[in-house]
Amino acid sequence: LLATAGCSRDMADQPRYEPLEASRFFDDGSSARPRVEGTVARGHLEVDEHFFEGKVDGELARRLPIEVDSALLERGQARYNIFCANCHDRVGTGRGMVVQRGFPQPPSYHDQRLRAVPDGHIYDVITNGLGRMAPYGPYIPPADRWAIVAYVRALQLSQHAKAALLNEQDLAEIEKRAP
Repeated sequence: LLATAGCSRDMADQPRYEPLEASRFFDDGSSARPRVEGTVARGHLEVDEHFFEGKVDGELARRLPIEVDSALLERGQARYNIFCANCHDRVGTGRGMVVQRGFPQPPSYHDQRLRAVPDGHIYDVITNGLGRMAPYGPYIPPADRWAIVAYVRALQLSQHAKAALLNEQDLAEIEKRAP
């Protein structure tokens, strides 16, 4: 009984300000100071313009800043299916479920105009939005945005591949399935 008498909640219930709580300490009535402009949290300095902005010397990047491999394409497909397929559909034609329910159709990734844009353009549109498309930069990390760009390029190639690039086995499979 004497051992529990010494216990109290003073350590757990210390006086402190909650975030954004009013205070009389500072003249403006806030309990905390705003961040100093230009400061960057440790580990968050984004100096690689190519990776974080999709640009090289201020121009849209022509190529991805990371190596494309099967793991990147799989990640890109997963992120694309989560964030993009609802409008652009799983093949990239712009006829996703949202469009089928009345939202205006986005352009097809298979249009020659979009097949010719630099990779940095697709990254920039994902990051900052364009037209009716909202910016996804706050929701999709840069590495995943690049993975989506790689997957979009794979979708484009899948619909416009030249037969000369296929091996004999793939050509035979296509001919077997053709009507």
